[in-house]
Amino acid sequence: MSGAVPEPLPDWLSGARRIVVLTGAGISTESGIPDYRGPNGVWTKDPDAEKLVTLSYYVSDPEIRRRAWLMRRDLRGDIAPNAGHRALADLERQGRLRALLTQNIDGLHQQAGSSPDVVLELHGTIHEVACLSCGDRTTMDSAMARIDAGDPDPGCLGCGGILKSATISFGQLLDADVIAAAAAAAADCDVFMAVGTSLTVHPAAGLTDIAAGSGARVVVVNAEPTPYDRTADLVVREPIGGALPRLLGVAG
Repeated sequence: MSGAVPEPLPDWLSGARRIVVLTGAGISTESGIPDYRGPNGVWTKDPDAEKLVTLSYYVSDPEIRRRAWLMRRDLRGDIAPNAGHRALADLERQGRLRALLTQNIDGLHQQAGSSPDVVLELHGTIHEVACLSCGDRTTMDSAMARIDAGDPDPGCLGCGGILKSATISFGQLLDADVIAAAAAAAADCDVFMAVGTSLTVHPAAGLTDIAAGSGARVVVVNAEPTPYDRTADLVVREPIGGALPRLLGVAG
């Protein structure tokens, strides 16, 4: 089934009690954060921008690091969760959310009220920075204060190593424990919902296979077609902020 949110909702969806949701950049676009691969995405408009989140370029080129820090500074601001984020927090309060897996690094799920114990950040967080040499972590605010004070490429204060946001860049290993927990959740749900994600980046996209292989119903909510549309039980093309509360039967 593809198109709009069905009325009434299928029994298998309205009666679901162990829902796992995978979110991508599309859920945050209504909060003013651009996605990456959409028609107006960051990489669509400027393919060279992908270098800013590719580890090999970041480590080898100080100019790339300076551009990356400026990008992070420009993305900071008064960004608030939207109805889609709030709907998932409400779903958790109802006791129907098994886990919230996100490819996003913006922290908007937690800001909307989702418990850190429920949210698994597959690609890390933009709110911390980590040293690539010694692993020391500090806040992004502290790094931005050094940027604002005139240091275009701040190094680790402990060992002098290269600092990077605590996010997973291309070419960087994911946290094995986080991925294992995400896979366990996908294998233990009655509905797996992919929201605002192109489902082209693995291993995140492969969580859909795990859920479907374990007997879960699959719902895809995304503006553009995904590789999993043909196997999904329900595909919704409506804007996420309006569609998600209706799909979940919660407030937005």
